[in-house]
Amino acid sequence: MEVSNADRFESAFTEATKARSSALAVTNNTLVTTNPKQVVNLVTKHRLPSIFTREDLVDIGGLMSYGADRAEPYRRVAIYVDKILKGAKPADLPVEQPKKFELVINLKTAKQIGLTIPPNVLARADRVIR
Repeated sequence: MEVSNADRFESAFTEATKARSSALAVTNNTLVTTNPKQVVNLVTKHRLPSIFTREDLVDIGGLMSYGADRAEPYRRVAIYVDKILKGAKPADLPVEQPKKFELVINLKTAKQIGLTIPPNVLARADRVIR
């Protein structure tokens, strides 16, 4: 679904339901991050299993998230600042990719939309909301 403004969320979810979409992968973008409750409410209303890239959407009722640990880059930047202050040239420092990823599952939401999460998936989760 492509949504250009928050007023289009409802119709986009209705279209997805009519098209018999079986799940939804929600990308991290400004519309989602500025309207998280609206997106989560629509996912639940339309009973669409969904995965987000940010755990905060799971905390407010999204089904699950898988994404890079959002705090890790802030911890890593201190190491880079230290190296630069000790004389390293910024251009000589490598670009880093995230190394730590987290899977968060909301069992309350799973129950609400009638979905059973397999035990082997729950065992892999970093955090489970019950």
